[in-house]
Amino acid sequence: MQVLQVQLEVGPDPAEVGRARRWARSRLVGSGIGDDEPLAETLILLISELVTNAVVHTGCPAVLRMLFGGGGASGAAGTVRVEVADASDCPPLQRHAAGEDTNGRGLELVDGLADRWGWLPEGAGKQIWCEVDRSGPVRAADVPSVVIQGGEACEPPSCVFTDNLA
Repeated sequence: MQVLQVQLEVGPDPAEVGRARRWARSRLVGSGIGDDEPLAETLILLISELVTNAVVHTGCPAVLRMLFGGGGASGAAGTVRVEVADASDCPPLQRHAAGEDTNGRGLELVDGLADRWGWLPEGAGKQIWCEVDRSGPVRAADVPSVVIQGGEACEPPSCVFTDNLA
């Protein structure tokens, strides 16, 4: 199965989170996910939480990737995978915020909205990923045959994504 991958480098400024959301929304529409679909809103919220965590907790640039059309960890056709890589090797900690707390709910939201999520080492840092299964079947004709990175087309990846979580 072919996979469409898009990625964006995100600067260490919290204002970059809004830019990442706008960029992601335009890529969702380009992949055939309607701007007004509940799936799009869910993915934008997941992206916002993961990018915010990377920028706020590391103070370093991050890389946002979205992969469309792959089977994901579940093998389900039409899975959308979101990955955010940052320079910190510290594992993400899912906190349980108290009623009045203004922070600490990001990974709880990810856990509640994503079909699957996890993290793995990437280079000197880590990658936090989540997957959402599309509700309808994806036809092969609907999946582009190229991978787009930074606006340039290249060949589709030949690897299969596996998650080795301890």
